Amino acid sequence: MKSKNVSPARNNGPQGLSPRYMELLTELKTQISSAQLRAAQSVNQELVLLYWRMGKQISERMKSEGWGSKVIDRLAVDLHRSFPEMKGFSPRNLRYMRAFAETYQDEQFLQQAVAKLPWGHNVRILDYAREPAERKFYVHKTIEHGWSRNVLVHQIESDLYRRQGKAIANFDRTLPARQSELALQILKDPYNFDFLSLSEEIQERDLERALNHHLREFLLELGVGFAFVGSQFHLEVGGEDFYIDMLFFHLRLRCYIVVELKISDFQPEFAGKMNFYLSAVDDLLRHSDDGPSIGLILCRTRNRIIVEYALRDTQTPMGVATYQITASLPEHFKGCLPTVEELEVELKDVAGKENVNP
Repeated sequence: MKSKNVSPARNNGPQGLSPRYMELLTELKTQISSAQLRAAQSVNQELVLLYWRMGKQISERMKSEGWGSKVIDRLAVDLHRSFPEMKGFSPRNLRYMRAFAETYQDEQFLQQAVAKLPWGHNVRILDYAREPAERKFYVHKTIEHGWSRNVLVHQIESDLYRRQGKAIANFDRTLPARQSELALQILKDPYNFDFLSLSEEIQERDLERALNHHLREFLLELGVGFAFVGSQFHLEVGGEDFYIDMLFFHLRLRCYIVVELKISDFQPEFAGKMNFYLSAVDDLLRHSDDGPSIGLILCRTRNRIIVEYALRDTQTPMGVATYQITASLPEHFKGCLPTVEELEVELKDVAGKENVNP
């Protein structure tokens, strides 16, 4: 009797969760998630375009008929009566639709960019950004970085539009053209450190400790792509110890970012020290696939001409920017407000009167 070739038993069902089954499950889940995302994006886009068309019709009819703003209140009532399950037809939202249509008259830009944002994001941009170029900037940045509504508002309130790319740098001479442009865009001037509460008499170590303590806020201010490596990062060069204030790695640039913190005006020797750090980081830390390390010197103030002279012949890529810190209490208010001791006395007096008078 001839023996039959029996193939090894295969686990074809989900009970054993074979690698093949898990691979199929993962692929199906990925496809479902992608389809759900596309569906949500499509619904959002249709809703934003609907609101734009409604706003356009309301605006045009109000102008041609000479209707006043009360017609919007009447429309809100009638639309809600016809579509009670929809919540977007309040008088306030209808006014936003009208402003939205009057603001974005370029239908191509509307469909290609603006309609990709949720309606709530668009409303915040209408509220806070006044100039057309500024609105366009925040629309593109929100799409690029996937900002939440709160992050978007923070970036607008911190005036990112006017700060981004404003640092003084030598990237045009020290980096390839494509990398130079991106490197300049990731730097700002000034940096907003309002999340810190520091006195005017701070030391550089105090500033560094405060930024480490508020690292999440600092990373948000630095921008998308910065990954924290360490503070007081140790380097050994020629048998001596050196310490970088703060070291980051930028995921898009694929390079180290060396940050030096100064509490004074920019001085030319700062560039020389940064040049040394960048050379050491490139030799000791940089991987063969990484781009050249970039330096960022953060000073309280700087003189543009002095900075440009200091960077003119420097061969390593670096930028210089300033930072702003809002003091915990402006000086001109300090003498006007009561001290803690005075408040305590006042509270005791109030408590005593309440006990006497039932």
